[in-house]
Amino acid sequence: MNFTKEERAMWLEDWRQSGKKAWTYAKENGLIPQTFCSWVSREEKAASGFVEIAAIKNPKLEMPENILIEVGAVRIHVPLTVWSEGAAVIMEGLKAIL
Repeated sequence: MNFTKEERAMWLEDWRQSGKKAWTYAKENGLIPQTFCSWVSREEKAASGFVEIAAIKNPKLEMPENILIEVGAVRIHVPLTVWSEGAAVIMEGLKAIL
């Protein structure tokens, strides 16, 4: 069953006044405990200033498979799988040709 924002707010306010644990309150009031606890969690995050933002996948912004470094006529393709380990070695090699 889907609830409106107003209905969820009503349930949450009634729960706060009850002094009961969220799981117990939900079961006693015919609500799905997991759902009710997620309402409580979202409200607590919102009250703390934390706002959850869903990740949006944008195919235009996907990471490249490799990094291209160009210095003059020298072109170096570095696979991202070795970037963290090989970055220092690559930089030393670039110093040598500059």
